[in-house]
Parts: sequence; C-alpha cells; structure tokens
Amino acid sequence: MSHTKKGSHCASQQNADMAAQDQAIQESLSLIKNKFLVMSGKGGVGKTSVAANLAVALSKKGAKVGLMDVDLHGPDIPRMLGLKGLLEISADNRMIPKPYSDHLKVVSIESLTQDTDEAVIWRGPLKMHVIRQFISDVHWGQLDYLVIDSPPGTGDEPLSVAQTIPGAKAIIVTTPQEVSLADIRKSINFCRTVNMPIFGLIENMSGFVCPHCGKPVDLFGTGGGFRTALAMNVPFLGRIPFDPKMVACADAGESYLEKYSDSELTKAYNEIVAKILEGDQTTTSEPQSTHSKIQEKDTKEEKVMKIAIPVAEGRLTPHFGHAAEFAIVHVENQEIKKKELLTPPPHEPGVLPRWLHELGVNVIIAGGMGQKALSLFGENGIQVITGAPNLTPEELVHQYLANTLVTGANVCDH
Repeated sequence: MSHTKKGSHCASQQNADMAAQDQAIQESLSLIKNKFLVMSGKGGVGKTSVAANLAVALSKKGAKVGLMDVDLHGPDIPRMLGLKGLLEISADNRMIPKPYSDHLKVVSIESLTQDTDEAVIWRGPLKMHVIRQFISDVHWGQLDYLVIDSPPGTGDEPLSVAQTIPGAKAIIVTTPQEVSLADIRKSINFCRTVNMPIFGLIENMSGFVCPHCGKPVDLFGTGGGFRTALAMNVPFLGRIPFDPKMVACADAGESYLEKYSDSELTKAYNEIVAKILEGDQTTTSEPQSTHSKIQEKDTKEEKVMKIAIPVAEGRLTPHFGHAAEFAIVHVENQEIKKKELLTPPPHEPGVLPRWLHELGVNVIIAGGMGQKALSLFGENGIQVITGAPNLTPEELVHQYLANTLVTGANVCDH
C-alpha cells in the first residue's frame, strides 16, 4: 500500500472514530439535565473547594450529581473527598465513576494514574481528547447535575468544555481583592466570547470570624465580588466565609458540610444551592451577543439600586446604630440619580434592618457593624460593606461603583 493510500485510510479511520465519539458524547449528555462549569480567573481562590462542596451540597438535597475534575495538572478532587484507587471498567469498556455517596460520583485524572504524584505534562490537543473521553467513555448514567471543576484561567480546559458540552453554564469563583477581580472580568468576557451562559458569581473567603474575640475580619476586603457582578451584569450567587476547619477537612478527605452542618459556611453553601435548585432561567446571564430587547430591559432594571450610608455632618459616621440620619443614594445604570436624607426609627434590635429593607435598600456602606446586625441584613438580602472611610455619601458611592473603594477593618466594638 502506498504512503498516499495509507494516509487516506488513517484519515478516514480518524474521522470515523471522531464521529463515533461525537455520538457517544451526545448520548451521554442527553441523560444529564444540568451542567455547570466552575471556573476562576486565577488560582488560589478556592475554586476546587467550591466545586466539590457544591456537588456534595446538591447530592445531600437528593439530586443525582456527577463531579468531573478537568483540572488535569492539579487534580485535587479525589483527595478532598477521600477517594482512593483507580477507576473500574464496565462490561462495555466504559469507565465507572468513583462513588462518593449514593447520590454523588466522581471522575478525575488522578483516578487514572498509578502514581498520584506524577506530573501531567500535556499539550492542548491531548487535554481536549481526555475531556471528550470523560464524557463519552464514562458511564455517568442519568444525572440531575454535572459539576465540572476547571483549572484557573481561560485556557484549553474551559475552552474544551465550552466546545464539547453545549448548554454548560459557568459558575465563576473569586475572592474580594482587586487582583482576583481583575482576572474574573477576563473570565466573564471569555464566557461571553465562547457563548457560554454565566449562571452567577460566588465570592469565596469572604470574611472570617475571629475564634478568640468573635469579631468579623475581612481578610481580602469586602463587597468586591458583589460590585463586580453588578458592574458586569452577572448574577451574584452569594458570599462564602473563610473557615480554617475547611482546610483541615480537605486535607483529611472529610466533608466539611457534613461535619459542621450548622456553621455559617455550610449555611452559605445551602443558600447558593437553593438558587441552583430553583432553576430560574431569569438568574442566568446570557452572552451579550444573544441579548434580546426584553433581556436588555431586564439588564437595565437590574442596575437600579439604593445604597444606604449613616451620616453625621455630611460624612459617613462610624456609629451605625445611633446615626441621626441615613443618606439613601439612588443609582441607575451606574450613575447617581438622587440622594435623600432620612431620619431612622428609634434604635432597637432588628428595627434598622426592617426599615432599610422596606425602603428597598440593596447595599449599606458603613464604618462598622456588629455581627448580629450583619446577620440580620444578610437575612434581608442586603449587602453590607464595613470599614469604609469618613467621606461624603457621593464620594463613597462613586468609589463603590468604580470598584475603587478601599476599606479597612470593621470598626464596630460590639
């Protein structure tokens, strides 16, 4: 056989194999109702931890969940969930995911290697081939949710998922500081470029309660994720606090959500999962290129907000609960439309949260606030930013909208 005939035969075989794999991918995906790609603009924001815990939380609600680890160079999912050993093969030569529980099963490149410490040194085409295999050659069966953990950045892996899994929605993870938010904006634009819907943004490591004094500490600033979501027209799913016990559980291969079921961190995950379970299509941000006139109207309405600031002599006062006046700043499409000064009701526990909620306030900018008040405002769906400087309401709001507001420690002493 000549080299030309051999080459033609090989090309034909490759095309046939690709077509067969495409068919297998379509059949596998047809059994999966919802697909979520968990991604981040940079490393170190806890993306893998978020992906693993979202999958566990969904499964604990009774949903059938698959967790696919395509972070091929840093596959940490099996270790976090305490899964060991290689994947088994079914009678029809398909990989069987590792069972974590009756409702959650996992596939990772680490479960395909004998030496878990061996480095994976692959180029783009091989990565895409493996990701396609994780769909076509894995016996996923029927799933309510497939959660996909992607490596940080906007490289081969998230691009392969976008091309291989139509309908996958992005859940983007960030921490509050600007160095992370700058990369998150790139992730958002990546999704819009490849026409991947964005389900929402999660702010991780979003504060820490000191175990010694009980005071909240903003490790990386506060409110950055919420402001970025607002500015980029992306749904904000919630804030997840930092808890050192999460690190210990991940290292031990234990489930934090099961071990500390009453913690604030577990509550935050459950609130985010509730939004996922709702399946409300209006919470999904479609790519800009596909916006209809109705969606443009909704986008405009989403940028209408009210920001409350306790003031004294025209500037922010640190005495939030005893402020004589509150500036209520009306914002529309990132512009200040008006400011009104209102006298609050007499200071009593729980009164201010109800009053500001009834006024339609979305955000509070304050010098400091007690933990109880923070919790009450959170229950009313109001975002609180503490540690703000002693500036006028207009200056604070302009900086907030421009994502340049620099905050310090929560100055509340109770």
